[in-house]
Formats: sequence, structure tokens, C-alpha cells
Amino acid sequence: MNSTDNSGMARLPQLLPASWVALRGRLTARWRALAARERAVLSTAGAFVAIVLLWSVAVAPAWRTLSETPAQIDQLDTQLQTMHRLAAEAAELRNMAPISAMQSSTALLAATDRLGSRAQLILQDDRATVTLNAMPGGDLQSWLTEVRSAARARVTEAQLSRDAQGYAGTVVLSLKAAP
Repeated sequence: MNSTDNSGMARLPQLLPASWVALRGRLTARWRALAARERAVLSTAGAFVAIVLLWSVAVAPAWRTLSETPAQIDQLDTQLQTMHRLAAEAAELRNMAPISAMQSSTALLAATDRLGSRAQLILQDDRATVTLNAMPGGDLQSWLTEVRSAARARVTEAQLSRDAQGYAGTVVLSLKAAP
């Protein structure tokens, strides 16, 4: 070491509080009083603690991130594909030619009639209220898709509950007529 390195170490006691300087002096004296074998054991234990600390603070989190990243990327890719599919569907629906109120009502009535006694339709101007009873999830999804594309109806309110037989409740739809 050169003199500039020593001067930095010499200034260290001036920067620390007096109690720390005294503690450092006692620990240094205690260290020098230990036998060479005891110093070797303590140095090895200190190195082990330092390695464990380095592992737990720096290496393990990075390792965990690297191992979890492929699954997260796959999940995000799936979400991205879903978003692209929904965006394409929204663009397709947006670009569909408008239909008259009569055509919309007729398509909604036909889609609801296919559900049989599980659905009851009430038409009121440009709104329709459908009461569902024991509707399986797949049938509900198919009906909503058909209503959206064929009748150009949009769900404005839904109050559904699910039980063992399926979904029950009401769905309020908005029917937009062509200008």
C-alpha cells in the first residue's frame, strides 16, 4: 500500500463516532489475541456467511427471475394473442354494415327462441331484456356471440348468478338501428 491508502485508513477513526472507534479497538485487540487456528475458523465462518449473504441477496433472486421468465413470456404471449384476436373482432364488428331495427329485433328473437324455455325476451323500443334460467355457460356464450354479430345488440347490463344448473338472471341489450 502507498501512503495515500494508509491516510484514508488513518482518517477512518475520525469519521466514526467515539463508541465505534472504541469497539473497533477492542475487536482488533481480541482478534490479535486469538490463536491462528481460531482466526482461520472465524475467517472461514465469515467467508461462509458472506457467500450465503451474497447468494441470498444477489444470485438467488436473479436465478429465480431467469427460471420464471420463460413461463411469464409464454403467458404474456398468450395474452397478446388474445388481445389481437379481440382487437380484430372489434374491428370486424365496427366495420359491419348497420341493420334496421326490424332486422335486429328479428335476429334477436330468432337467437333467443333457439334457447327454448331457458330464456324469455321482452322488447322495448331499442332495448331488450332477456331473463335466463338454468343456462349452461357454453350456450350463454354462443347466444351472446350470435346476438352481438347477427342482431348487432350490445350488452348494457347483466345480473347473472351461477348455480349447479347454469346461469340465471337478466341481460339488458341495446339495439342500435341503422340511420
